Amino acid sequence: MLDWEKIFATRSSRMKASEIRELLKLLERPDIISFAGGIPDPKLFPAEEFKEAYADIFASGKSDAALQYSVSEGYKPLREWLQGEMAKLGVPCTADNIFITSGSQQALDYLGKLFLSPNDTALVVRPTYLGALQAFNAYEPTYDDLQPNGNRTPASYEEAAASAGGKVKFAYFSADFSNPTGETIDREGREKLIDLGDEMDIALIEDAAYQYLRFDGTPIPPVLALEIERKGSIENTRTIYSGSFSKTLAPGLRVGYVVANATVIRKLVLMKQAADLHSSTINQLAVHHVAANGFDAQIAKIKAVYSHRRNKMLEALDKYMPKSATWTKPEGGMFIWVTLPDYMNGADLLAAAIETEKVAFVPGKAFHADGSGANTVRLAYSCANDEMIEEGIKRLGNLIRAHQK
Repeated sequence: MLDWEKIFATRSSRMKASEIRELLKLLERPDIISFAGGIPDPKLFPAEEFKEAYADIFASGKSDAALQYSVSEGYKPLREWLQGEMAKLGVPCTADNIFITSGSQQALDYLGKLFLSPNDTALVVRPTYLGALQAFNAYEPTYDDLQPNGNRTPASYEEAAASAGGKVKFAYFSADFSNPTGETIDREGREKLIDLGDEMDIALIEDAAYQYLRFDGTPIPPVLALEIERKGSIENTRTIYSGSFSKTLAPGLRVGYVVANATVIRKLVLMKQAADLHSSTINQLAVHHVAANGFDAQIAKIKAVYSHRRNKMLEALDKYMPKSATWTKPEGGMFIWVTLPDYMNGADLLAAAIETEKVAFVPGKAFHADGSGANTVRLAYSCANDEMIEEGIKRLGNLIRAHQK
């Protein structure tokens, strides 16, 4: 038998299966109440609008362009529409500062490839988005704990990176309603991130997948917007903003985008030319059609539903969880993060929950680059109705109570 492991590149040993992707299979089981998949509710997709968009492409003479190869930067009318949206967020830029990707996950992969050499250090919050760790892992980095409001000094990061055999290359974070915790970095923390980036001369990667899902509280400008305030132009900034239509319109179309200074965008374009040439042309046209004709209405629709479900889950947690558990109270997004007593293990609890209670969630350890966090779990409310939330949290609370010492 051929031993493929001897032939694979060493980086392949860092590629691990996603616990979340495996758990999504549970969504197919009708007997399981699932809080596992952090995915949009398909009932909220603008299906009729996309049907109209694709029909328009073929009825209005756009089909030749839609089915043809296209430029690697992305469909220009979509980038120009995004230019207007970014201006609303406090990010003045041109279409040349915007690059279309095949989902924001591709953006993370490209950025890992662009910045990381083996043994370089990526600063990530703890816990952090599992998909980001998977994207970066292939480039063989070391991770260190990013603390936006902490006391770590640039020197301490640099010394740790040198000991690992490389340099600190970037800080990765989700400023608004992060996956998995649902937490938001306050303005002071965002300003400190810019300070840290300047002092260490590193890139800042701002994952804004949930930017538009704020239910309450006061909006805080993106880190990129705050940096432009300081430096006058996007061309003087080190923040790389990664956005997506997956949480707002539809994830199956795989349309994301990066907003950054022109130097970074040019490098990303070269990477895309070598990887997949360009993102799906027809899907970009369809996304542009739907976004240009009803983005704000779509956002209002999904926010109304998701905020209601967040409220129901917080109420159920207050009602059914033992006092030994604590949880976040997010102002938006799709997730609530639960911390259990130190002696509990989320993976073991999941096994028992599926077997005896028919409830699924994601154990928290997978979101920790250092392997910690075994006593944490992520709950997603985006696809759960009121009855599922009430019954599922009741069952989970009873199970946790039964496993207390």
